[in-house]
Amino acid sequence: MEITLDLVCMPSENIVARIIEEELIIVPLVSGIGDMDDELYTMNRTGRAIWSRLDGEKSLQEIADELAGEFGTSPGVIERDLLGLVTELVRRKMVVVR
Repeated sequence: MEITLDLVCMPSENIVARIIEEELIIVPLVSGIGDMDDELYTMNRTGRAIWSRLDGEKSLQEIADELAGEFGTSPGVIERDLLGLVTELVRRKMVVVR
């Protein structure tokens, strides 16, 4: 599936995500999520900002617009980074398309 800015995404029900000491930690709850070698995933500040907005309500375009304003970055850069991260999270089954 191609991930585009008009899609609405949300975290999978098969993961648990928590912020611990300012790091977002994602833990798969079932096998087949993420990579077999990894058990925990962490995200940087930008990844956390994206993750916190994947609420199953906002489109990826709406999220990109919010982030461009928050980070003072060009929309094109934000859109590219957002699509790259969400594509990877969907591939790893940590995020689902609504």
